[in-house]
Amino acid sequence: MTRLIDLEQLHFSAWVRPGDTVAWGQCSAEPVSLTSRLMAQRHTISGRFAVFIGATWADTLEPRHADVVDFRSYCGAANNRRLAEVGMLDILPAHYSSFEQIFANGPSRVDVLLLQVAPADSDGSYSLSVSHEYLVPLLDTARVVIAEVNDQAPWTYGSRTIRAEDFDVMVNTSRALPDAPASRVGEAERTIAARVAALVDDGATLQCGIGALPETVLSALANHRALGIHSGAICDAVACLMQQGAVTNTRKGIDTGITVAGTMMGSDTIHRFAHENPQVQFRPTSYTHDIRVLESLNQFVAINGAIEVDLTGQINAETAGGRYLGAVGGAMDFMRGACRSRGGLPIIVLPSRAGARSRIVSHIDGPVSTPRSDTAVIVTEHGVADLRALPLSRRVDSLIAIAHPDDRDELERAVSVSGRTTRQKEIS
Repeated sequence: MTRLIDLEQLHFSAWVRPGDTVAWGQCSAEPVSLTSRLMAQRHTISGRFAVFIGATWADTLEPRHADVVDFRSYCGAANNRRLAEVGMLDILPAHYSSFEQIFANGPSRVDVLLLQVAPADSDGSYSLSVSHEYLVPLLDTARVVIAEVNDQAPWTYGSRTIRAEDFDVMVNTSRALPDAPASRVGEAERTIAARVAALVDDGATLQCGIGALPETVLSALANHRALGIHSGAICDAVACLMQQGAVTNTRKGIDTGITVAGTMMGSDTIHRFAHENPQVQFRPTSYTHDIRVLESLNQFVAINGAIEVDLTGQINAETAGGRYLGAVGGAMDFMRGACRSRGGLPIIVLPSRAGARSRIVSHIDGPVSTPRSDTAVIVTEHGVADLRALPLSRRVDSLIAIAHPDDRDELERAVSVSGRTTRQKEIS
């Protein structure tokens, strides 16, 4: 039976056991009232426990909490960097599409789920609000589910009806959701966005990764028509494209007329637009990242970022300078889906430089998040390199051509000693 209590009466020692793993939604989906109270009461649990977090926007978690809490995540993005930089964040290097299985069983099983939900509608159905993704299956597999019912959270449509009996404990709050952190967009990002826009046909179905560059790409598509959206995350630009008539979802092949996503990563702009809007619906990761779903979408264009790309097409989306900044995430899921979609296009976007350092490199400085066998169309502000079906030697030429002009000679020297045959041996 569900217990409705005041937040001040919630004692986590009654629900969290030593050795448990606690999880909650990421970004604006974090139930901050619950997570803050959990950290404040962490010593009452009488033993170490773990928390699994996505990208974190709130200031809830601090390195000092690691005295009894083991922090785990799939990414080092946003405020997670504060934990990663002091060695307090353990990374789960897994594809997003595998999260449902990982969290249901084994060493990463989630025992306690903390949720932010929107208040029930007239039929008594609660909403997972801004984030459904890997949270939906945890409603059935977690031992304990505690819900923060936030009357400022948008009520959104999802694939599952949620009732009060799905929760063990409920607390009522009224709290504004945080906005996405501000990002700087420069001339390089705008040029990349224009290049990508030229590759996208009317009627395409789009997936876009998170961050300033993918959102800038979406903003460059305002003059397109009959676009569709099927994405792990959606941002403010999606709301704008729908309001402008660029996104209608009429030619997707499935989910006609509906923008489909796992979560929202934006501001009040997308939150207000999605509130009680049946044209925007949310699905679990098992649907948004499923290869069978993706390949059935018409002209599925996957647009994702990277930290660096080497001259054979290997992609590092995780670390830079020894620091964990990104994630394995869903990029490969979406890229493979785009390759199998009729008329699909897998695209990786990145500026040619980070400061004075080239992001087109001769030797990758980190893990290979996407192997060269799954590589795609690479876009920088200096051009487009379509690596599909190209042999190694021709990939080198294509990628050097889109590197920053000041880095091209050094890249040439790194791979060329005595002609094309030697060059190919060195990069193999």
